This record gives sequence, C-alpha cells and structure tokens, in this order.
Amino acid sequence: MQPTPLSETCPDQAALWLWPGQALYLGPSLELDVHSGSVSCLVVGLDAEFTVRLEDGSRQVARTALIPARVKHRIVAHGDRMAFCYLDPASTRERACRRMMSGGQHSNQFKLLRLAEKLDGGASVADVRHWLDLAGPDDRAEIGDTRIAQATRRLSENAGQPLSAGILAAEVGLSVSAFLRLFRAQTGTTFRRYRLWTRMLRMAVLLETWPDLSTAAAEAGFASPSHFSSAFHAMFGLQPSRLLGQDVTIVAA
Repeated sequence: MQPTPLSETCPDQAALWLWPGQALYLGPSLELDVHSGSVSCLVVGLDAEFTVRLEDGSRQVARTALIPARVKHRIVAHGDRMAFCYLDPASTRERACRRMMSGGQHSNQFKLLRLAEKLDGGASVADVRHWLDLAGPDDRAEIGDTRIAQATRRLSENAGQPLSAGILAAEVGLSVSAFLRLFRAQTGTTFRRYRLWTRMLRMAVLLETWPDLSTAAAEAGFASPSHFSSAFHAMFGLQPSRLLGQDVTIVAA
C-alpha cells in the first residue's frame, strides 16, 4: 500500500541543513540533470514516487533510494517535493543507512515521510537530527580505519585549505599510493571527490552570510565562481543559482 500523500501547505519552501560530513535538503524537486555525487545520497519522494535513471539505461521507480557515490544518474520526480540527504560514505550513519535499504526501500520509509511533514527552515535541530537518525543511526562505536577517519576529519574541519593527499598520507604514516587506495576502499569515493564535497559544504555555509560569490568561492577553495558553478552542477545536477533562487533557508547546524 502506498503512503498517504503529504501535506502541501508549503510546497515552495526549501531548507538546507549542514553538518560536517552530511547535509539534508527538503523542498521543491528542482528537476535535476544527470549528475554523479561525491558522497552517498538518500533520496525520498515526499509526496510521490520518483524514477532513478542510471547511465546504463536501467531505471527504478521508488519512494526511497540510496544512490552511492560516483554513480551517474538522474532523478525524475513524480511529485512536487523531495528530500536529498547527503551522507559521508566514511561515516557510521551512511553505513547504517545502507543496511536499512531492503527490497528497494528504506526500512523507516513511512517514519521518514511522516516526520518530513513537520520539517521546514524553522524546524528545531533536534527534529532534523531525529530525521537523520531514522535515515541511519550514528553509532560512533562502529568505526572504520582510524587513519582514514583522521584524514576525513581534517578535510571537513579545514575545507578550503590546500590539503593534498601527500600531506594527509604523511600525517597518518602511509605512502601516497597506499593512502589513496585505502581512502577509496573505506569511503567508496576518491580523495579528490571527497575533498570537493567538503568544499561544497563550506561554500554553502558561506553563502548563508556572504553576498560576494567571488570571495566565498575563494574562501571555500575554488579557483573562481565559474569553477564552483561547474563543479556544483556536475555533483548535484543543477546550477547553484537555481537552488538559491528557491529562497532556500540554509542552517549550519
């Protein structure tokens, strides 16, 4: 049986919550182009199903789907509102979310849909974190390789700084080649794409308060605003101007 459609009292309202290593967008579907993310993305159709179209021509109709990092795809929404939850593939939350996907849907699908009815730009951080916990509990007792965990923390806490694979490999006592192989095995994505993700999060936080796109792009580690725009489109499937044009509320939680 399909879930009852959600309330459409605020169909045009959009909100984006940001934390180190994770982000949650709720709002209009945005009609995304083909793209390939740097991290995993839990997609939820808030008032209808959606279609996932993959590069090989296959497609899946679902209400919830987890798209792994580096998979080229397009989301075609059948309704007005969507949730896109971006999860650091090195995190325990992402691994928990992956385990909760069964039979083509998330085991907490109905709870995620119901709680999403209450979430907008004015929602409490506690309610948003509860939604994330339903998506995938953050069991910090479960950790992967501590050297890669240290490297991902450094990237998240110093987004925009020129941290190379060589610098981080030396810090954790690995050769560059061994570090890059282990990084990809632990996170499911490449070092460069993960670093780009941390810079995207930094840019989103800066855009909350900085009207100067050029200065914000440089601060986040991008060569220019056009470099940021092209990277954003490749990662999320739309130009940043389209997202910001939604009058989105950005909350650095």
